[in-house]
Amino acid sequence: MTHKAQPAKRKRGILLSKKGWQRLQSAELRYVNQYNDGKLLTLQDLSDRMGLSANTLARVRGRKIAVDQQTLECYFKSFDLALGVDDYTDSDGTMGGRVVLPPSGQMAIDSGFYIARAPVESMLQDAILNQVGGLVRFKGARQSGKSSLISKVLTEVRSQSVATVMLNLRLVDSDVLQDLSRFVRWFCAVVTRSLGLENRLHEYWDDLFGVSYNCTYYFESYLLPQLKKPFVLVLDDVDIALHHSQVAVDFYGMLRTWHEKARYGDYQSELWQQLRMTLVYSTEIQTPTMTQSPFNAGILIDLPGFESEQVEDLLQRYNVPDAEKVSAALLQLVGNNPYLIHWAIYHLSLPDMNLEILLDSATATDSIYEGHLRQKLTELLRDESIVPVLRQIVSQTSSVGIDALSAFKLQSQDLITLENQKWVCTCDLYRQFFAQTLLPG
Repeated sequence: MTHKAQPAKRKRGILLSKKGWQRLQSAELRYVNQYNDGKLLTLQDLSDRMGLSANTLARVRGRKIAVDQQTLECYFKSFDLALGVDDYTDSDGTMGGRVVLPPSGQMAIDSGFYIARAPVESMLQDAILNQVGGLVRFKGARQSGKSSLISKVLTEVRSQSVATVMLNLRLVDSDVLQDLSRFVRWFCAVVTRSLGLENRLHEYWDDLFGVSYNCTYYFESYLLPQLKKPFVLVLDDVDIALHHSQVAVDFYGMLRTWHEKARYGDYQSELWQQLRMTLVYSTEIQTPTMTQSPFNAGILIDLPGFESEQVEDLLQRYNVPDAEKVSAALLQLVGNNPYLIHWAIYHLSLPDMNLEILLDSATATDSIYEGHLRQKLTELLRDESIVPVLRQIVSQTSSVGIDALSAFKLQSQDLITLENQKWVCTCDLYRQFFAQTLLPG
């Protein structure tokens, strides 16, 4: 019996691995800082650079649709990198069948759906690394991608021989926040543990001197001398402590003093020049009315929302067709809010959703935004004084004027924005929902 030769099994494509994605991101960031004035490369820039189509590059970066090995080799070579065996995985492996989860909270460092925010990344990295004893205030609306962005920046910063600690104040228990001494001790202990050092608070703490002095002495006499290199301290969600007036006044006043100690010119100044602080907070907070506040010192970097090019980039990574048309429709519906845009694009990538359905049902009870809108309504109703003001705004076809305090409260909830010196709803989604909810009939 003769056997026919079986045709060779066609090898499936490959996917960029986590390690490969991190190598490419680091190489791209080095390139833009050195040759492109810190301006991040768009998909079209990359396409022009290496001769691959923007759609192909989107598939590579999305890391869920396989490409051929030659494509990855071309991508790596364009940044003077050699493609290694750890830089990709076969599409028959576990990555090829991975489930794309809904966007929620901070993105993984290697997420293929992270959208670069030029020139903010390079500005933030430069401010953190090059401002001796510096203080950076990184401000952006809630759910705008602040934590994801600064985590990406810190990944690159760590390659520069600096110590880093990123501490989210949402980790502190509410009862600890009620007590300044407990809170500051918690802060010292967490920073110490994050640096891999022994907790020696008991040796440097004397209740006779008060909380701020003790904390300062602990950093000055123990932590900073132990490090012997620049120390980047990022405090995320600092809004939390601002709701506790005594903690806010003393703790943030202390941080302002630390920033100034680097400029005293005395024998301790060099130690404090090692410390580079970054405070991450939302635009919906009111800075403390205190003269020694860190929120009116240092460098302020604002994080803007998405531009149309960034929306189109994300659509391509999710393989949603008609990117230009869909981008325009989403920006009209939800404005430049990164979270609301990403949430919509994720659902548009699912088989049972399309743009027409999404737009027609945007404020319905079974809408993809139903949970978000109910949360916004609950937040609004906590302050009944601003409900009539928002009702006035949504009932008008043109922008209206309102008092400053109400404007601040509504803006702090990201419900209104200033347009031609008048206040209007931030986006059509909010205008439609609150018109249906607050207006009679």
